Amino acid sequence: MRYKYTWMLTLFSVALCFIHFIGHETDPVYLLFYALSVPAWFYPLFQYTNINPVPLYLLTILSWAIIGYCIDRLSVHRRTRTET
Repeated sequence: MRYKYTWMLTLFSVALCFIHFIGHETDPVYLLFYALSVPAWFYPLFQYTNINPVPLYLLTILSWAIIGYCIDRLSVHRRTRTET
């Protein structure tokens, strides 16, 4: 599978956003989402009131996809470097 970590981390972030969407009233889910979502750390700095969750969810999915892509690229680079 070519982009294994990209897909795994993207699906993880989609599940994380879905769980937060369903149970955002409970503290454990709220804390889990804000602990694992890097954009959620900085999003309140730019939105003072009425935080819209849709851009936050999209940024979370995008950030985890980028992290997975970087891991895939580094693993390919490391694999090709050790083969030569």
